[in-house]
Order: sequence, then C-alpha cells, then structure tokens
Amino acid sequence: RLPVQHERLEVAVGDIFDRDGLAAILAGHEVVISSYGPQVGTGREEELLEATRSLIAAAKKAGVARLLAVGGAGSLTVAPGVQLMDLPEFPPNALPIAQAHKDALKIYRQEQELDWVVLSPAADIRPGERTGQYRLGAEELVRDARGQSRISAEDFAVALLDEVENPRHHRQRFTVGY
Repeated sequence: RLPVQHERLEVAVGDIFDRDGLAAILAGHEVVISSYGPQVGTGREEELLEATRSLIAAAKKAGVARLLAVGGAGSLTVAPGVQLMDLPEFPPNALPIAQAHKDALKIYRQEQELDWVVLSPAADIRPGERTGQYRLGAEELVRDARGQSRISAEDFAVALLDEVENPRHHRQRFTVGY
C-alpha cells in the first residue's frame, strides 16, 4: 500500500504475528524499523504486546543487528512521577493504546540480546513541514518554550532515520520534539 517506489526500497508483505515467516522476511537485513500499532479505539490494543514479542523473536532468529520501534508518548513523564497519560486532559479513548505502548516498552526493556530502540513522539504529532530540526529527550516529554510538545510526522521520520544512520541510543527509549 505504499504510494511511492524507490530503488533502495524493497517492499515485503508479512504477518507480524507469524514469527517464522517474519524471520524469513527480515533475514539479511541489518536494521528493522517497526511502526506497528493497532488503531486507537479498536479494542485490539493488547495485540501490540504479542506483536512486540513476535518482532523481537523474529529479529533475533533472522540475525538482525538492530530493531527500532515507534512507541507512544503517553508514558513519557511530564513531572516527577507523573506521566502524560496521567493528566486529566489526556484523551480517554487513547488510554488503552498508551497503556499498551507502556507495556510493550517493558517487554523491550527485558530484552538483553537484541540492540533495540524505542522512539516515542511528542504529544502532538501530525503531518506538517520537514525542517530536519528537532530536540532529543529521554524519558521526559520534550516541550518548546511555550510548553507545547509537538513534532511534524516528517521530522519524526527524519529523527528515526537519523538514529538508523548514526546510532546514539542502545536498548533504551528516547523521544523527540521541537
């Protein structure tokens, strides 16, 4: 379903829950990027946990050196002991997927063999302008001078690819924002 073709892009279709089939697709690749996530409000958010376990197992079986996964922003801290998803203004319909991303992060943190990274977006991520500029954070939500946490989908993609090309994070989560 990708709208573009590129000489350096090879599209393969697989099932993230089929570990052996996925391992066959991943074999021979140095890096895997996963942006898998069930749609908000579908009641299928728990599938993210099995998908995470399957992806880790398949990557290890395939001999992939590095796995980058897109995570959620809900479990980023906004104050000591307070996560974004704890705030009263956090959308209630997004709580199940935020919790699933938090639980998936726990699964990654237990993984000691694979070089994994989870990149969590800013609180507000949407299509916009590609500037190539962003700030990095660790466990705390990145905010601008006005207290807003945002990033364009285009700059989020740049940050993800920057991490592929120049790895700075290993077996940890990080975040980006303006």
